Amino acid sequence: MAVGGSAAAVAVPLRSRRRWLALALLAGGAVLLAVTPAVGPVPIPIAAVFAILAHGPGNVGSASVCGGASVSASQCRIWAEIVWQARLPAMFLALSAGAILGLSGAALQGVFRNPLADPYLLGLSTGAAMGAALLFVFNVGTSNAALLLPAFAFLGGLIPGIVIFAVGRTARRSAETLVLTGVALGALFSSLLATFLLYNPLGDIQVSFWLLGGMSDATWLRDALLVGVALAVGGTIALLGRELNLLQLGEDVAQSVGVPVQRVTLLLVLLTTVGTAAAVAFTGVIGFVGLVSPHIVRRVVGPDYRKVVPLAGLVGAGFLLLAWDLAQTALPPLVLPVGIPTSFVGAPFFLYLLYRRRSASGAAA
Repeated sequence: MAVGGSAAAVAVPLRSRRRWLALALLAGGAVLLAVTPAVGPVPIPIAAVFAILAHGPGNVGSASVCGGASVSASQCRIWAEIVWQARLPAMFLALSAGAILGLSGAALQGVFRNPLADPYLLGLSTGAAMGAALLFVFNVGTSNAALLLPAFAFLGGLIPGIVIFAVGRTARRSAETLVLTGVALGALFSSLLATFLLYNPLGDIQVSFWLLGGMSDATWLRDALLVGVALAVGGTIALLGRELNLLQLGEDVAQSVGVPVQRVTLLLVLLTTVGTAAAVAFTGVIGFVGLVSPHIVRRVVGPDYRKVVPLAGLVGAGFLLLAWDLAQTALPPLVLPVGIPTSFVGAPFFLYLLYRRRSASGAAA
C-alpha cells in the first residue's frame, strides 16, 4: 500500500505541473497573438491596432478608426496599411510555417525513434537553398524573383525527399538507412551550393540572407497557400498518430500488430518533405523549430503521438511567431533574419539533448 500511495503522490504533482505548464503556454500564445500586429520597426500603439482590426481593412478614412482624435487621418491610413498588408500577412505566414515545421519534426522523431531528428535531417533545407541559389547565381528570371524564388526553392527541397522515397521503395530499408541517405544528400547539396556561389560571388549576399529565413515577403496569397499545405499535411500526419505510437515499440512489433511499417514510413517522409519544402520556399531556411517544439509538447502531454503531433504544430507556430517578433525588435530599426533567434534558442537546446542522450547511454552501459 505504501508503494502504491507513493506512486499516486508522485503522479498528482506531475499532472499538476503539466496542467500549469499547459495554461502558461496558452496564456503566452494569446498574448503573443495580441501583441504581434503592434510589433515592428514602425511602432504602433496596441490600442490603435485593436481599433484598426475592429473596423476591418476597408474602413480607414478617419482618425477615429485608430482610436482617437490625437492621430491624424493620414497617419491612421499609414498604420492601417502596415497592419493589414505587412504585419498580419507576416504573422499568418510565421504561424503556418512554424506549424508545418513543428508537426513535421514530431513525425520524423517518431518515425526514426530519434529525439534529435527534425525536418532538416533529410537534407531538405540544403536542397531548397540550392534551388534558390540557381535563381540568384545564374540570374534566372530575377525580375520575377518574388514568384520564381518559392518555386525554385520548393523544387529543390523536393529532390532529396523524392530520392529518399525512391530508396525506401526499392527494398526494405531501415529508418537508419533513410536518415544516413538524407545526411549524404545534404552534404552533396551543400557542396553544389558552395560551387554555385564560387561561380558568381555576387549572389552570395542574397542567398546568405535567404538562408537565415524571414517573413518580409509575406502576402495574403502566400498565406493561403501555406495554410492549405499545413492543413493537408498536418491532418494526414495526425491521422497516423496510432501508427507512430506503435513504431516506438520497434518495427517488428509494429509489423506484428498490422502496421505496414515501410508504407507508413515512406508516407510520413513524403508528407514532411512536401510540407517542409513548402515552408522553406516561402520563408527561407529556418532551423530548430521542428527540433524544439515536440520536446516541449512531450513535457506537457507525454509521449502519445496522437496528441504530440497536432500540439507540436501549435507550439511550432508560437515559437516561430515569437522568433519573428524578436527579429523585428532586437536591433531597431533593422529587421534580423528570423533564423538568428531560432538558432540562439535551438543550438543550446540541441546540445542539451545531445549531452543528456549521451549521459543516458553511458549510464545504461
